[in-house]
Amino acid sequence: MAVNLVRSTRLFPGTGYAYAAKASAGDLVFTAGACPLDEQGSVVAPGDLIAQTRQALANLRTALEDSAAAIEDVVKTTVYVASSDRGELAAAFDEVAAFFGDHDVPSTLLGVAVLGYAGQLVEIEAIAVQPSPARRAAASQTATPPVGE
Repeated sequence: MAVNLVRSTRLFPGTGYAYAAKASAGDLVFTAGACPLDEQGSVVAPGDLIAQTRQALANLRTALEDSAAAIEDVVKTTVYVASSDRGELAAAFDEVAAFFGDHDVPSTLLGVAVLGYAGQLVEIEAIAVQPSPARRAAASQTATPPVGE
C-alpha cells in the first residue's frame, strides 16, 4: 500500500482519524478544494450541509480517479465548513469519516466565515499518492478475472 496511516499510542485514541500518514512509491496528487457543484456549475442543495458534503465528496472521488488515484491513496484531507457551529462542523466531518471508512486519514476540520460560491457550505481538499505503475498493474490483474473463468 502506498499510504501507511500512523496511529500513535501516546495520543488520544478517540479522534476518529490517524494522526499522521506516510506515503511511498508514487507521485503526489494535490486536489483543489472539492466543491458541492453539479455538472452545470451550480451549488447543489442550498442550505443542506449534508447533501453538499456528499456532493463535494463525490466530486473529490472523481478528481482522484481522473488523477489515477483512489480514496485509499489519500494521505490527508482538509475540510472547510462555512459555520461557527461546532455541531455543523462535526456533522460534515461525520460524512467525510463515513465516506473514507477504515481509511481514516489525518484531517483538518475548519470553520470559516465564507466559501467561494454563493450558498456554498463545505469544501474538501485532499493530498493523495498516486500508486506506482507496478501497483496499478497488480491491482488491475486481481480485479479482472482471466478470460474463460
